[in-house]
Amino acid sequence: MVLEGAVRRSPAVRWTTGYFLLFVCLGLDIAILGPTLSSLAGQTGAGLSQMGLLFLLGSAGGVLGTALSGPVFDRWNGHAVLGGAQLLAAALIALVPAAPAFWVLAALMAVKGVAQGLVNTGANILLTWTHRERSGPYMNALHFFFGLGAVLAPFLVARLTGIPAGYRLAYWGLSAFAGLVGLSVLAQRACPQPRHDRAMAARAPGPSPWPLVTLAALFLFFYVGAEISFGGWVYTYARRLGLASEAGAAYLSSAFWLAFTGGRLASIPVSTRAAPQRVLLAAATGCLLAILAVLLRAGSAGVLWGATLLLGFCMGPIWPTGFTLASRSVALTGRMSAVVILGDAFGCMVLPSALGKVIESTGPRSMIFLIGTSLVLNLLALGGMLWVRARRR
Repeated sequence: MVLEGAVRRSPAVRWTTGYFLLFVCLGLDIAILGPTLSSLAGQTGAGLSQMGLLFLLGSAGGVLGTALSGPVFDRWNGHAVLGGAQLLAAALIALVPAAPAFWVLAALMAVKGVAQGLVNTGANILLTWTHRERSGPYMNALHFFFGLGAVLAPFLVARLTGIPAGYRLAYWGLSAFAGLVGLSVLAQRACPQPRHDRAMAARAPGPSPWPLVTLAALFLFFYVGAEISFGGWVYTYARRLGLASEAGAAYLSSAFWLAFTGGRLASIPVSTRAAPQRVLLAAATGCLLAILAVLLRAGSAGVLWGATLLLGFCMGPIWPTGFTLASRSVALTGRMSAVVILGDAFGCMVLPSALGKVIESTGPRSMIFLIGTSLVLNLLALGGMLWVRARRR
């Protein structure tokens, strides 16, 4: 009986493992940009404000990929789409450290963003369809593996700092790993499918799900803007204020993603016992306390390190727990899931890309004010979700 159960579960195990590996690659890819911005600027002869556009263009591609993902995953084999998108991303990653000019680098980032949007949205959708109502812990685990990749990326860059053109080796190593993961996903022909009764329930008469879906998208918009902004620009923030050396700033960025990963790991068992709204309120409070500490002691390297660790740990559970809260509040179809995750894609685009110009024009301290504002708006969006959820009940 145990063997028969293991055989029946084996497709879900293989699928879930593939999604986890995709998110390791996604975390590596997103987090490697911040510590290599200076190297890529020197490679292409671009200024810091121009490099900030890379966040914008990559996220614009992510928006397009996410917008396409709803109908794509509803109609086509999800594993074929995921594997193909991952192989495209792997090829583009390999070309990044060879880009001779900024416009070439910008084009690579934009197209790679489309592939990232398909991978990000598709893995979330297919994981939800695989585990259904029990997807909460798996969703937290999926995003834990994103955090794991994000931890390894700046650490890898820091270790290669002393090697000539070491950042190129980091990109090429990531490209090779991402390509292998893409091939493994592409080899899985079977794919989870949406359950028809959930789709029919979403179309049944009753309260419209779209107000909550819209608020969930705004929730992710403000949260992801704060997360990617801090993870991508804390290296520059520490260097501009003289709070860390080049290697020390890379380790600070890695420490943020390490604490972020620890928060997601801790949220896996917590998600089986605590209601999502309780986890989210506790995490939001911790994030705001960390930002307040940096604002009050902007010149202290010790406070920056402590606040970075607290902020990363508290940010860790927010994305997967927020998505789980939305999926428990309404029956999310592929189209609705894509709309919610569009908030993520736009969040990656707006604040992170604006910070380059803001830091150059007003100084690095403005970064903390903007991230704090985004976190406050994230908390307000959460309040709106809970209010609409209560009215629907």
